[in-house]
Amino acid sequence: MALIETIMKDLKEAMKAKDLVARDTLRMLKAAMTEAEMAKESKLSEDEEMQVLTRAVKTRKESAQQYDEGGRPELAEKERAEVAVIQRYLPKPMSEDEVRAAMKGLAEELGLESKKQMGQLISATMERYRGQVEGRTASRLAGEILS
Repeated sequence: MALIETIMKDLKEAMKAKDLVARDTLRMLKAAMTEAEMAKESKLSEDEEMQVLTRAVKTRKESAQQYDEGGRPELAEKERAEVAVIQRYLPKPMSEDEVRAAMKGLAEELGLESKKQMGQLISATMERYRGQVEGRTASRLAGEILS
């Protein structure tokens, strides 16, 4: 079943269960997917769908942080609840140790050794482990691995 179909099915279930957070978040995801398809003028690939979801998570995490800094914990909590709904559709995030091990292996595989090659390691990691690794984590660990 395609991701958009899964989202639609889950949206119907959220509406029946009167789960407002899930309902609103899934509607937003559906709209973001439709918008991306219209911009591309064709169906999204699985990779492009993951990009839409990853972008949605990133946006909400940044918003939650800003709400926390602005003294609005109730809005920050709402953003975190939406992140939890979106993450149901993403692969399980890797732990920092798993990311470190994967990046070390990738650096050896690609023959990367100097700090000048950090960008290559980060982009290769983000491509191979899309949706499982955050960019900040990859960037920080790339600096540790390549020295």
